[in-house]
Amino acid sequence: MPSTSDITLRFEYSTSSNSDMRTFKVYQLPKQSDEPTIELYRFFHPITGLVTGSTSFHRQNLKTAIFESAGSIEWFSNHNATVTFGVNQYHIRELRKAKKSKSQSRRFKAGNAEYKWKIAENDNDIFCVDSKGKTVASWSQETLTLSVSSKVESILDRVVVTCFLNLWVRQLGDW
Repeated sequence: MPSTSDITLRFEYSTSSNSDMRTFKVYQLPKQSDEPTIELYRFFHPITGLVTGSTSFHRQNLKTAIFESAGSIEWFSNHNATVTFGVNQYHIRELRKAKKSKSQSRRFKAGNAEYKWKIAENDNDIFCVDSKGKTVASWSQETLTLSVSSKVESILDRVVVTCFLNLWVRQLGDW
């Protein structure tokens, strides 16, 4: 899928013994070798010994270089959470809707459009398609990178967070 206009993001998970995969940073990789790598997102989840708690996520304002709050995920259990983007709240089920009980895709809405995350043929990666079936994002588990089409740049927060939520549920052994 990657094209020259795509945004390539690398997830870097914390190696601290006092964190889980809900604490990570997301770097925008340069399109050309002479450009810098930019830290774009910070996700932080304090380890309390409980499955509950709050994961905050911040996005760097590229004009001011200041990290601004982009939202949070309030966890009630490993599979039950409320995600906040600005003033809008969504239950995790709304960001991971299955059309049928055996469905292998997870849907979410952003704006007036619907998107689906699907498991790739290699069973390790996932990818996101728009309502026309065109791939708009793809996750590589091997490189921990998310390639995002520039057409969905306006909903980048949603794409990054829904990708993470799907990765979280997958590492728990579910889909």
